[in-house]
Amino acid sequence: MKTRTLLRTGITGSVVAAVCCATPLLVLLLGAVGLSAWVGWLDYVLIPALLGFGILTLYAWRRQRAECTYCEPDTEPGPERRKSVSNG
Repeated sequence: MKTRTLLRTGITGSVVAAVCCATPLLVLLLGAVGLSAWVGWLDYVLIPALLGFGILTLYAWRRQRAECTYCEPDTEPGPERRKSVSNG
């Protein structure tokens, strides 16, 4: 899996889990659709999900930083850069 995809998944999952940890919002939503019996089990699911997505985000971020340390910048401008320099 690509590092950028892992990072996006981790950040998105963390944000969704953090918003869902705002239990009053989720209690109202579940009550509106008739699933208020699930409210008692929210903490058993949301806290581990938040921790898991946070760990995934940190892993992807460190992996992305490690990949960037091995990247070497171009020492010469590419063909498109040469054209814009010679025309400008």
